[in-house]
Amino acid sequence: MLIHELKATKKKARRVGRGGKRGTFSGRGTKGQKARSGRRMRPELRDILKKIPKLRGRGKHSLKPFQIKPLVINVRDLERLFTAGETVSLQTLKEKGALDFTLSKPRGVKILGTGELKKKLTVEGCEVSESAKAKIEKAGGAVSAKKVVAEK
Repeated sequence: MLIHELKATKKKARRVGRGGKRGTFSGRGTKGQKARSGRRMRPELRDILKKIPKLRGRGKHSLKPFQIKPLVINVRDLERLFTAGETVSLQTLKEKGALDFTLSKPRGVKILGTGELKKKLTVEGCEVSESAKAKIEKAGGAVSAKKVVAEK
């Protein structure tokens, strides 16, 4: 065997769709995505992964905030549940059964100003609206809350 008798073992890949002797469709069949130039079949997995946020309930409105809203109680409920001179806190509200704390994520409490208050109460560790703070202080109570929030 001589050097000029050796043949290449690697075959060249067939280049389809360049015209020539194969007719109008050049061996690609007719129409559809596979017949087009620059075609690329997307993997199935990508379509599945794109649906996951929708399955999580995010969907189109993915910019919805994840902030957990506090549980709400009004001043009129404090009037009904507490006696004069008591302290209103997360713990005392739990003991009185005022709110449903059985929810999965821990939440704070916000006191709103609906109703009247005639008892002297001390509020600790709860968010308080401005109107609720005014009513509590008018009745002779005190507010040492995390923050006082303006009502919208």
